[in-house]
Amino acid sequence: MQDDPLAAYLNDVAERDRAAFDALYSAASAKLFGVCLRILDNRAEAEEALQEVFTRVWINAGRFDADRGRAMTWLIAIARNHCIDRLRARTDEVLPDDTGDPFAQMPDPAPGAEARTIARGEARRISDCFDTLEPARAEAVRGAYLDGLSYAELATRHAIPLNTVRTWLRRGLLRLKECLEA
Repeated sequence: MQDDPLAAYLNDVAERDRAAFDALYSAASAKLFGVCLRILDNRAEAEEALQEVFTRVWINAGRFDADRGRAMTWLIAIARNHCIDRLRARTDEVLPDDTGDPFAQMPDPAPGAEARTIARGEARRISDCFDTLEPARAEAVRGAYLDGLSYAELATRHAIPLNTVRTWLRRGLLRLKECLEA
């Protein structure tokens, strides 16, 4: 261990010595980052992988055996294996495209069957709640919030004062809220 200072750090890290962990990180992080970057070919992912590697080192430092090899070799093996696991996880996420169409791998932005079913159910609930309002007031709420009509336009359309439009809308929204919460 005299010719391998990292081995001494690892033995101390196995004893949960934080100062030894800091020293180990300072001594080995640059080299291990290079290994991660070379394998992953993505700086952000390599930085994240390096942090995960040092978490594994903290947890597994007691498994290091100086008689079986040098500390840096052990650290590089952990980094290499972790990065390879990340690469495998990447390829598992992407299904092979046999058609040669680059758009085939893009996710479909359309809602799935479950989301469409839920949306239809919610639309039905809202429509049922609108049916609880008086027809003129329901039309005013739809005009204001679905068609974007102004209060003045609604007052003219329904031949009522502007303040009455405000009252209809406020009360209509409250009634819709109560209905939807029931």
